[in-house]
Amino acid sequence: MLSIGTPQIKLLEKLCNAMSVSGDEGEVRRIVLEEVKPYADEVKVDALGSVLVRKKSAGKKPLRVLLDAHMDEVGFMIVNDDSEGFFNFEVVGGIDPRHLVGKQVIVGKDHALGVIGAKPIHLTTAEERQHTIETDAMRIDLGPEGKASVGDRATFATKFKIVGPSIMSKAIDDRIGIAILIELLKNAPKNIELCLSFSVQEEIGLRGAKVAAHYFEPDLAIAVDSTPARDLPDYDGGENYTYNTRLGFGPAIYMANSSTLDDPRLVRFLAETAEKEKIQYQFRQPGGGGTNAGAIQQSRAGVPVVSVSVPHRYTHSPVSVSRVDDWKNTLNLLHVALKKMTPALLSGSR
Repeated sequence: MLSIGTPQIKLLEKLCNAMSVSGDEGEVRRIVLEEVKPYADEVKVDALGSVLVRKKSAGKKPLRVLLDAHMDEVGFMIVNDDSEGFFNFEVVGGIDPRHLVGKQVIVGKDHALGVIGAKPIHLTTAEERQHTIETDAMRIDLGPEGKASVGDRATFATKFKIVGPSIMSKAIDDRIGIAILIELLKNAPKNIELCLSFSVQEEIGLRGAKVAAHYFEPDLAIAVDSTPARDLPDYDGGENYTYNTRLGFGPAIYMANSSTLDDPRLVRFLAETAEKEKIQYQFRQPGGGGTNAGAIQQSRAGVPVVSVSVPHRYTHSPVSVSRVDDWKNTLNLLHVALKKMTPALLSGSR
């Protein structure tokens, strides 16, 4: 079994603290390239900016398996200089405006520190307080000497922390998937041709993964992501039956979501592997949301896909929370499953 120790935690910290808002993933891409080059047989940056990695098999006609994790995060784009250090911005990806007012952000290549400001409560009317503040009524405040350019990206300024058994950070979605793919490459099994897509622009339409799947033409694919956990107690004290996933219950294996019906052969294989190896796992409750599996599944003549995710709370907010053990169990389930894969996996009935 693989372990999560200081090197893995330091790498995840580096990845999470980097700014990599959709369409400008360069900071994370540079970290990925530095990590993968010593271990890969092929490394390519494609036209969209995704990092594509291949590790060849020792056998003849091996199963070609694609694992994907996305490098981008939700955030903001500067769209206008409103003078005196105030900047208009647009949201990039799915962010709830209720999370924004008063939050610190970093802006541009130099990570200039700013704050998202709006009219204070003392100066609002009763009617205004009945409604969520729209983003066009907010500004990023960099101070009177603050500088930013139209097109600069910004994101939450939250720094990565380990607090007891928990990871607290921005961008756990999907830097934790990136960290898992890097560790799998460093411990790559020899029975398969391992293809890795560190993809761009997932948060705005699953774009990079579709291009990557066309390049690799895999026999099957696994999207490795981070999925919401709505496992807080219900407000009325009743039992929460619609938790989606729960922290502390291991990797979440998908069966269905808004973009994909996961291949039942792969779902069964992962669940049976987890049970045989005594690795804790859970099924993600079917429902909304999606992963890059939705784009990979429909590439070329079609690809059997399944998603496996690390649960986290407070998705697309200034700070998310995951468990170190869920990260470890996700890594080990995927590592063991890859070592067990053979072409016979896809010959069974659905």
